Amino acid sequence: MSARPGRAPEQLVCLPVTGLGEVTEGADLAALLAGAVALQDGDVLVVTSKVVSKAEGRVRPAKREEVLAEETDRTVASRGRTSIVRTHHGLVLAAAGVDASNTDTDTVVLLPRDPDASARRIREALARGIGRNVAVLVTDTAGRAWRTGQTDIAIGAAGLDVLQDYSGRTDPHGNELEVTAPAVADELAAAADLVKRKLDRRPAAVVRGMSGLVLVPGRHGPGAAALVRDETQDMFGLGAREAVLSALHEDDPRGFGLPCTALELVVQLSALAEQTVDVRLEGTDNRTVTARLRGTEREQGAADARLRTAAFALGWRTEGGTGEDRALLRFRPATP
Repeated sequence: MSARPGRAPEQLVCLPVTGLGEVTEGADLAALLAGAVALQDGDVLVVTSKVVSKAEGRVRPAKREEVLAEETDRTVASRGRTSIVRTHHGLVLAAAGVDASNTDTDTVVLLPRDPDASARRIREALARGIGRNVAVLVTDTAGRAWRTGQTDIAIGAAGLDVLQDYSGRTDPHGNELEVTAPAVADELAAAADLVKRKLDRRPAAVVRGMSGLVLVPGRHGPGAAALVRDETQDMFGLGAREAVLSALHEDDPRGFGLPCTALELVVQLSALAEQTVDVRLEGTDNRTVTARLRGTEREQGAADARLRTAAFALGWRTEGGTGEDRALLRFRPATP
């Protein structure tokens, strides 16, 4: 769900929200924000997830390691004390977004349970309280897999189409754009963070000049959940080491994304099989590949292990290799 791009704004202004004070459980966050800044129709109000979580009672008297497991859907990669995990929201973050900064000693702040719902509540409360139509982003800080450093991203959104779709349009040279879709919610989150700053106790900011992206009252848009890549489309669902170990153990097919085609599987397995295996595609639905193991029992065992591991890494599960015909392996896609 994404909006078609309109004209770029002539000017973009980011204003920090100051004087908000410490936010505690049960606080009327929308009222506090409305009292701290003069909002205008078409503004984008950007709020850090931490103050949202504090208002929603998501502070726990615990160490980060003690709550990490309950906030984790799956570990993506870990090195020493650092864990990169996929949260129950689908977000991939260090330590599941659990934060021990700007909170009392021996307490941690968890992410909001439903950041999109949090953004909607703030947007609706502002509309009722001050009669302003503003978009709301709930943000958190994240690293990037191929870049050093962190930036803020939108984990919750309301009143905004979080993507702009350029597909089908042409650039000034006449080239058709196919998959270009700027994540404007993340871009706005990062821009707002430039004036919030981490150490200045400014948990919110206003981005002004993007009114063309703000939806009409009553429409909230798809939310930031639309920015979460589906696991079947995620080609980097595990760290490099974790992917190898997972393939060897055959314990989590989610980490390998959409299965390769049956023909590609035949090509890859044939290249690994050398002279001890006959690999072929079966059936008319192109969803079954078989391998007949040849040679000595030792040669068959080695080939069996190699093919099972490779097939699993390519998104296919293995059947056979046991019972009466141990020399026949059958492969099917791990996901529909």
